[in-house]
Amino acid sequence: MSAATTPGTASAGAGATGPAPESFFRKALRQKRFAFGFSLTLAIVVFAVVAPFLSPFGEKETAGPPYSPDGIFGTDYLGQDVLSRLMHGGQSILVISVLATLLGMVVGVLVGVIAAYAGGWWDEVIMRLNDVVLAFPQILLALVVLTALQDPGAWVIVVLIGISHAPRVARVSRGVALGIVSRDFVVAAEALGERRSRVIVAEVLPNMTGPLLAEAGLRLTYSIGVVASLGFLGFAADPGAANWGQMIFENRLGLQTQPWAVVAPVLVIGIFTVATNLMADGLAQASQKGD
Repeated sequence: MSAATTPGTASAGAGATGPAPESFFRKALRQKRFAFGFSLTLAIVVFAVVAPFLSPFGEKETAGPPYSPDGIFGTDYLGQDVLSRLMHGGQSILVISVLATLLGMVVGVLVGVIAAYAGGWWDEVIMRLNDVVLAFPQILLALVVLTALQDPGAWVIVVLIGISHAPRVARVSRGVALGIVSRDFVVAAEALGERRSRVIVAEVLPNMTGPLLAEAGLRLTYSIGVVASLGFLGFAADPGAANWGQMIFENRLGLQTQPWAVVAPVLVIGIFTVATNLMADGLAQASQKGD
């Protein structure tokens, strides 16, 4: 009996083709870009999470006259403490961005892997439909739908951003999967009569961990930018709550009087996007070194 038809051999071959998640993360942490980006991202997440407990004032509490220099960053156009609003404003962006990225990754990976594994006519049809959706700009698609809705909730923004990510993720995951579906361990699993769904979950997806994590970091960067942009344009999930993008819009007319009300959220958004982008670069480098 050949080694290719032995169940134990097929499993061993599959396990040897891709690094274990722990090994991959250790390798990523050795990348300076990933370590630095991860540290910045963690700091901003902690900054937002502790807002209800450590912020000087409440989210909507008046701290003084409008555009006052009182406090670390002064007050905004309504007299609310800028630092407190800044801390509270990160919560909605963090939650929506992470959920939208997860949704986009799940849908995109499923579409891309199925297209690569099916091959032939199915691959062509799926990817051409994917290209049609990909042709629509992310922010424009979101604006059209949100404008049509009277009171869009946070879940609507999550779905819109997630679906807009899916075609891009599908193209990346298909390209990665094409190099895996023809490998010996996948052919061996099929020869043993494994169901296609099990082959995809047990053999194909584990060997795509590195590239998919790198793409997830990049998608998270875009999610943060889109959510902040929608808040600036007046499409925040909760118009009355603190939101970094909405803070920039609300205080733009007082930029010369009290610049921190605008500069502070701009800096946090900029640092956050740079940090997640560095994480994505570090994951990509770790993935390449693992090949």
